[in-house]
Amino acid sequence: MALLISAKSLRKGFGVKPLFDSIDFVVDEGERVGLIGPNGAGKSTLLKIIAGIMDPDAGEVSRQRGITIGYLEQIPKLPEGMTVEEAVRTAVPANLHDDATTITGEWLSKLELTEFEDRPVDKLSGGWKKRVALARELVKGPHLLLLDEPTNHLDVESILWLEDFLALTKMATVTITHDRAFLQKVSTRILDLDPRNPGGLLSVPGDYFMFLQRKEELLTNQMQREVVLKNTLRRETEWLRRGAKARTTKQQARIQSAEALMKTVSELESRNQHRVTRLSFESTDKKPKRIIEANAISKAYNGHPLFSDVEVFLGPGSRLGLLGRNGCGKSTLIRILLGEEQADSGKVFRTDHLKVAYFEQNRAALDPTVTLRKTLCPHGDEVNFRGRMVHIHGYLDRFLFKKDQREVLVGRLSGGEQARVLLALLMLQEANVLVLDEPTNDLDLETLDVLQNVLSEFDGAVILVTHDRFFLDQTATQILAFFDRPEGGSKVVEFADLSQWEDWREARRREKKEATKYEAAAASAASGKKRKMSFNETRELAGMEVKIHQTEAKLEALQTDLNHPANQSNGSKLAELCEEVAKMQAEVDRLYARWSELEAMK
Repeated sequence: MALLISAKSLRKGFGVKPLFDSIDFVVDEGERVGLIGPNGAGKSTLLKIIAGIMDPDAGEVSRQRGITIGYLEQIPKLPEGMTVEEAVRTAVPANLHDDATTITGEWLSKLELTEFEDRPVDKLSGGWKKRVALARELVKGPHLLLLDEPTNHLDVESILWLEDFLALTKMATVTITHDRAFLQKVSTRILDLDPRNPGGLLSVPGDYFMFLQRKEELLTNQMQREVVLKNTLRRETEWLRRGAKARTTKQQARIQSAEALMKTVSELESRNQHRVTRLSFESTDKKPKRIIEANAISKAYNGHPLFSDVEVFLGPGSRLGLLGRNGCGKSTLIRILLGEEQADSGKVFRTDHLKVAYFEQNRAALDPTVTLRKTLCPHGDEVNFRGRMVHIHGYLDRFLFKKDQREVLVGRLSGGEQARVLLALLMLQEANVLVLDEPTNDLDLETLDVLQNVLSEFDGAVILVTHDRFFLDQTATQILAFFDRPEGGSKVVEFADLSQWEDWREARRREKKEATKYEAAAASAASGKKRKMSFNETRELAGMEVKIHQTEAKLEALQTDLNHPANQSNGSKLAELCEEVAKMQAEVDRLYARWSELEAMK
């Protein structure tokens, strides 16, 4: 594989302490790299340095001659006053100007944007804007695509589409994401930017779960080494305190060795020192057995049905997950359950003691012009946390905010830091229902683990809307999934867990593929343009089913090889197998398309 990017001794900081220092890594052709690490470690900054948008303070990035790099920002900036087609076409490089219309049409089709091509970009939802921004990068024909939190603001169907797209693409990718299911699907190597790692950066070939095993081993060994070296240092220090009778060369060497050991122990202590956000939600004193219950509720707007006959029961310990595309009715259902909107039919019971704490996706509760300190403590120096007064400095420390951030405007905080501010506000409220609308956006993996554990301990009810399938699967005890109905609106189906939803979705996908095949055949027959099949086409159709089965068997064998532990730990073999799987999957898709075409002729 050809080398696309080589970074040597990179250093970057925005204050006295650097974000990262002296880190080295490479990105090879066709690699799919997942870039992870705690909030504030410098992941987005590193991505901008790779893209050439920002310069490092020290070190250098070598790029293959002639390489084209695409960069999808966390919050894309799209040209105003343009249609989708214009926004994408104007991003085509000058050297491809003659083919701009063809290239634009191709990517609009691949990203399923054709039906929106005449729509102004500023009228699109966040998820569709992200697709337009992605199309603007792809028309450049990049060898390397950089993606900063690409799943934020996407619904689960769009994420699944993006997973498939990235899994089959031949270009190299570096993706910052905290979506563990997405990371597992699209990554062939993990780069972990974390001050706890030796050198600050850990590179692990394989998928996310391979990385977890390696990281656990590293941290365990590092802690054990600290203990061993501390014992050694204690013995050496005792020897130094006794004093040597004569300062021989041998004794001088021992003193120097003790000094070096002291420095090593200090570095290990610093790396092993680990703090996480401390979360805890307070429920109300009143704990009714039935908090919210909805029976056969339906809702429509302007005569267009949104959903119908939905049943919901929330009691202490209920963990309700809502899953579906943007605009399917999840937010409307929540408003009806909370009494903020009326259902068209059905009944909703709410306890008289209902108290709700709401984590909003759009962060409307945060005023960007107010400081962090005043946001959490508008008056005085203390907050009322779980019935006792806590100084605001101590409370901010629970959420890992530094001293120099206390007077920073909230609008200048990172996305992950703003999410922690919202959680801090939530923890000051009594509630028997927590509503979390996309709480996982921008939070790092460790904070997500803490939040997941805290939600499982909360003795009220939780309503959770999230695109993060791993977080949903670990948190929710029941899932309401919204599926589009052909006649309009959503069909709402209840599932016990995510695996049931995945099986249901796959069955629907197969049914839709079969229906499309027969519709194409019927349309061809109705058009009156049917021609007689040639001898070769008849023979091709006769052998098509066998050929598809054989190709699918090869694909299955390759996927088995791909998941074998020996291959998962072999970076070059893993990349080779991933490429073969992508090619074989493309061949399966081509054969199915050809089969449908031949059936339509028949």
